[in-house]
Amino acid sequence: MKKFFVENLKTLIFALIIAVFIRSIFIQPFYIPSSSMEPTLLVGDRLFVTKYSYGYSKHSFPFSPPIFSGRLFYNQPSRGDVVVFKTPSDNRTDYIKRLIGRPGDTIQFISGNLYLNGEEVFKNVINKNDISYCGNNKIKTITFEEKLENGKKFKTTYFKDYTLQDTDKFTVPQDHFFFLGDNRDCSKDSRFLSEVGYVHKNNLVGKAQFLFFSSDPRIGSIFEMWKWNKNLRIKRFFKKIR
Repeated sequence: MKKFFVENLKTLIFALIIAVFIRSIFIQPFYIPSSSMEPTLLVGDRLFVTKYSYGYSKHSFPFSPPIFSGRLFYNQPSRGDVVVFKTPSDNRTDYIKRLIGRPGDTIQFISGNLYLNGEEVFKNVINKNDISYCGNNKIKTITFEEKLENGKKFKTTYFKDYTLQDTDKFTVPQDHFFFLGDNRDCSKDSRFLSEVGYVHKNNLVGKAQFLFFSSDPRIGSIFEMWKWNKNLRIKRFFKKIR
């Protein structure tokens, strides 16, 4: 009997080591708890993030152990990437936002329009009468397709009254990045310097790649099988994140 428990304990420990290795080096699942990235990501989305995309820092590992400093095998992310990072305010909380500014870039909102390095980011209206969530509240919004100078396209949504119409000009420091939520008027991101601000490259966790599951927690739990016909978003399963 003792041998049985010892062998099973060894198997469990070995399985945990493998799981931590995969989670730290290759890929990690994340859950979306807020509406700040609508319409790209919805509350209840579950996605995979690749750890190797930008190299590795202490934040690549569970609990961010100080096993080394800096970043190993670093690859600079591209504008438009959807990135998971640790917030600079506590170096512990995971946020997911879209990377807009790289080191040396300037970012500013003027009359509700986004300017990158002095040039207005092109956006095309998709829906003038859309509805988006901000927390638990439904808000009337306008949905756009935006296009960055590198050709990256993605959807964004703005409140009809453009609540954050004008900002100061942000200049991204060396080795830092500037992030925005796609739900532009309902996102705590790099525009709020005391809460998020500029994100150091060492705080990058990984690149969001694709959804593997999605359900609407506002309708019901995934354990309530009798509600699956309403709360499961089948069309979002295995959807690539753009």
